[in-house]
Amino acid sequence: MMQRRSDILCVSSIDWDFIWQGHQEIMSTLAAQGHRVLFIENTGVRPPSMRDLPRVRQRLSNWWRSTKGFRQVSDNLFVYSPLIVPLPYSRPARWVNRSLLLRSLRRWMAATGFNRPITWMFLPTPLARDLVTRLDSELTIYYCIDDFASSSPEARRISASEEQLFRDADLIFVTSDQLRQRAARFSNRVHLFPFGVSLEGFERVRASDDPLPADIAAIPRPIVGYVGGLHQWVDCELLCEVAQRMPEASIVLVGPEQADMSALRTFPNVHLLGQKPHADVPRYVKAFDVGLVPYRLSEYTANVYPTKLNEYLAMGTPVVATNLAEIRRFNADHGDIVSIAGTPEGYVAAIRRALRPSSDAEGARKISVARTNSWSSRIAEMSKLIETAIATKGSSDTGWEETLRRTYRATRRRAAEIVVGLAAVYLLLFQTSILWWSAGPLKLSSPPVQADAIVVFAGGVGESGQAGGGYQERVKQAIDLYKAGYAKYLVLSSGYVYSFREAEVMRALALDNGVPSSAIALELKAKSTYDNVRFVKEILDDHRWTKILLVSSPYHMRRAVMTWHREAPAITVVPTPPPQSQFYDHTRGATLEQIRGIVWEYLAIFAYWRRGWL
Repeated sequence: MMQRRSDILCVSSIDWDFIWQGHQEIMSTLAAQGHRVLFIENTGVRPPSMRDLPRVRQRLSNWWRSTKGFRQVSDNLFVYSPLIVPLPYSRPARWVNRSLLLRSLRRWMAATGFNRPITWMFLPTPLARDLVTRLDSELTIYYCIDDFASSSPEARRISASEEQLFRDADLIFVTSDQLRQRAARFSNRVHLFPFGVSLEGFERVRASDDPLPADIAAIPRPIVGYVGGLHQWVDCELLCEVAQRMPEASIVLVGPEQADMSALRTFPNVHLLGQKPHADVPRYVKAFDVGLVPYRLSEYTANVYPTKLNEYLAMGTPVVATNLAEIRRFNADHGDIVSIAGTPEGYVAAIRRALRPSSDAEGARKISVARTNSWSSRIAEMSKLIETAIATKGSSDTGWEETLRRTYRATRRRAAEIVVGLAAVYLLLFQTSILWWSAGPLKLSSPPVQADAIVVFAGGVGESGQAGGGYQERVKQAIDLYKAGYAKYLVLSSGYVYSFREAEVMRALALDNGVPSSAIALELKAKSTYDNVRFVKEILDDHRWTKILLVSSPYHMRRAVMTWHREAPAITVVPTPPPQSQFYDHTRGATLEQIRGIVWEYLAIFAYWRRGWL
């Protein structure tokens, strides 16, 4: 246990509500010891795919039920669920995400008095490293628990960033010997700490006479069990072989299904019980006669230390595993306590041997081994190393001079980020076509057809922000459609008054261009698009007109048509904006007024949706 209370910033590779692992165990233990902990949920090592949709929904849910993404889950323990652009290796996305995260984190840290934290990294992405370098950490720890680069093709790009983190971190903890060897190429501060077991919960369940959970108590014995995520590294073919060759045994799998398990469901002696609360895991393991570690052999699993190994042993349960490197090392350290098999036949034979009655001494030996691998002992050893590293780092600190230099460096860095950011925004908005690309969904236009009337929604102050802006080109479009014979009537809608009524000015313009007065109807009350639709609908209903050509600004069309569909679904609306709009001319980069007009339309659509008008 660290003697001094510290603030700890955990950059996690999983979410807090994911399967309980070392991430949550360590941070909840440190919080219980009096340290304040901020747990930042996973920001990703690859772009999301369809299988990540449940996780995305959960992240959005976490955000909405929190305060700007932050929530407190227990004393001293806070969780941050950030919303970011999910492109971990894109430079523009990294810049945006870094700005968003740093701003949120600095505000939260200022609000809570969270200062110079120990930064505990589980995630070695470029974005995660950016947070460390910019938050003035007292100490940086990288706990390398996986070979991320071999976990998926998309994650291979993480290697360079992880190698830099190996070089920069003050302390490096690893979970396997393979990972230790890799980290040692870049640092001499590497320490082996495989994931442990929360021993107290297992010992309490082992000593109690409480009944087993109902779903597993009803399953016939013997039970050959597995607890943990049913992911791509679980060897389903091997488990099918076990189920087929041992029909007298029940194969029980406790954990969330993260890969296709349909082949296993065809066997009557296979029972998939799903994910269980972390506190109930010991009760399920207690029901196992044999615990399984059925992982495939791959580049990824060559670096894996199975956490469930010590959970089985803590209950005195015999373990059968595939020929993983870390299982072999475990046996070398603890005297062949785990049965290892390299073939399906050998695996089944090992399970049969493990099912034979064993002595109390053998069970006690397994429990003794689990005790040497408890989380309490792991965290105590880690804490000693952390205290030593802080003391060593502090003794080499030059005091106020170094603090002043750090402050100036941070200020220069923030100023440079602001300048670069403003320059990038300027170039994107004013010198590229990105605005018109982003505005594309707003624009609707269809070839004109025969209709009952041509309806013109005037601009009011419209997109230009100036009274009367835009109505001339809209009236001209309506006159052209009228003269082409597409409809016999014009409906001019506007309730705006600036010196004169806008609708009457539009009517005068139409009359001057040869449209007879008898062909023009005015709507003089509308102050918004919603009003335009409601009041024009009354005119259409009076004349029993059911099909219109709608004329308005090109980028106003989406909102106008959606409002028509919501308020007057019986009216057929054909969007016919002016083919050329002076305000929306984009032969070059956008102007500030055009940007404001496009942003206004998106905000208006959102506001209409919130009000139930769309």
